Amino acid sequence: MAVNRVPVLKRCRSLGLDPMYLGIDKKSTRQLKRTNRKVSEYGMQLKEKQKAKFIYGVLEKPFRNYYEKAVRMPGQTGENLMVLLESRLDNVIFRMGFARTRKEARQIIDHKHVLVNGKCVNIPSYLVKAGSTIEIKEKHKSSERYKAVLEVTGGRLVPDWMDVDQENLSGVVKELPRREAIDVPVNEMLIVELYSK
Repeated sequence: MAVNRVPVLKRCRSLGLDPMYLGIDKKSTRQLKRTNRKVSEYGMQLKEKQKAKFIYGVLEKPFRNYYEKAVRMPGQTGENLMVLLESRLDNVIFRMGFARTRKEARQIIDHKHVLVNGKCVNIPSYLVKAGSTIEIKEKHKSSERYKAVLEVTGGRLVPDWMDVDQENLSGVVKELPRREAIDVPVNEMLIVELYSK
């Protein structure tokens, strides 16, 4: 399996991203040296794509597949792409506050701790549908790991499109998110322009 081993803060700096969007509350004090270089239109489009891929932890080929799926869906391609990325199971676990970062959410899913509608799912890219119930397996709920995670994520705002019961480590996806409800600093129109060339 391909793994991105670039240091997170270094990557955030190069993309101009706040590490908070990844669930990391560290800050880098270093400054980028390339401040006066002019960025081409292609460079801006590429940067937005890299930003989206980095935030959601998706590699190039699956990201391209999401784009092609978004094109086939009714509505605007850019919004569809963001909704598809947001409805990935690893992202939903992160948004519900059961993991500190999306990488940790992937690990929780890989270790078969997650039930979707009562069935065990161990695929982080599984697309959650509206009305799905997501919970942590009963035998893992009492583990120290989740107590520590909830202490960190307790103050995190849960999006309006889901209901979460943090005591029982379960939640319901009421509806798929709209673009306005997704607080990710990505200009999806530039990604669409890049792929439609």
